[in-house]
Amino acid sequence: MATFPTPIAVGQKRSKYGNKKTVVGGIKFDSQKEAKRWNELLMLQQAREIAGLMRQFRYPLFVNGVCVCTYVADAVYTDLRTGQVVTEDVKGGPRTTVYRLKKRLMKACLNIDIKEV
Repeated sequence: MATFPTPIAVGQKRSKYGNKKTVVGGIKFDSQKEAKRWNELLMLQQAREIAGLMRQFRYPLFVNGVCVCTYVADAVYTDLRTGQVVTEDVKGGPRTTVYRLKKRLMKACLNIDIKEV
């Protein structure tokens, strides 16, 4: 017997990779996994293992003086154990071509490695 996808409400767009937008504590997240990671990071900040936690931090990426794109990190913080600034991206689905390109641009332009969680 054939199975059919679950119907979605009129005007509601289905997510390409099946993630569900979630609101936690009045903050809208692109996925449940991202919301869970944000809560983990908040607990680490309360435990004083990290500091300066920021969400949806924007990095403009310039090549030869021209802004070619902007990378938006899910979270940026300072790891107090190492003193390093960490740029995180929560990944659940496949790494798209655009994401892989932006990840390489982050390394080439700003010498920043993205930590995938």
